[in-house]
Amino acid sequence: MRTARTAVNRTALGTGGLVLLLAGALLAATDRTVARRLPAWWPDSRTNNVLLEPGRLAQLRSEGWWTPTVMAASIGLTLLFAYWALGQLRSGSGRRMALPSPGCTVRPQALAEAVTARATAVPGVARTHARVLPRRGRRLELELRVWLDPDTSPDAVLPALRAVTAEVEGAAAPYTTRTRLRLSTASHRAPHVR
Repeated sequence: MRTARTAVNRTALGTGGLVLLLAGALLAATDRTVARRLPAWWPDSRTNNVLLEPGRLAQLRSEGWWTPTVMAASIGLTLLFAYWALGQLRSGSGRRMALPSPGCTVRPQALAEAVTARATAVPGVARTHARVLPRRGRRLELELRVWLDPDTSPDAVLPALRAVTAEVEGAAAPYTTRTRLRLSTASHRAPHVR
């Protein structure tokens, strides 16, 4: 789901940026100093031009399909962008998760900070980053990114990291937890000096 959201966001941003770039280029071409330097194939865009000539617009409006098509496209795009915007507001990390004790809740961000602190305390771990994402149906996704010290092997830290994820599964008892662990080695390169 997160990958699909990222792809949709990038596509929407790229499309919006391209439209704005083309509109800006067209508007910049209305300046006379710029318009003289444009190639011959560039559309003529003098300051007194309109997007559709009045005669052509009247002809399109007299067609039976024009008005319903424009209305349907406008309504469809408005609903699509409204749904997209609402989806951006609905983030998995902002909700509270109910715990088995009555009246007890926990924020996923607080749980992620606790997991980060516990995993960073493991010997051989340079730093960590955790994300806790609640899903539908009492499911929980734990994404744990761990950077190891340069001289530490993954076998040395995996038992301790499994114990940390087992604690998370126990703490979020009504939820079934799916853990994704990504191990990397911290860079041991010297910083660049000028």
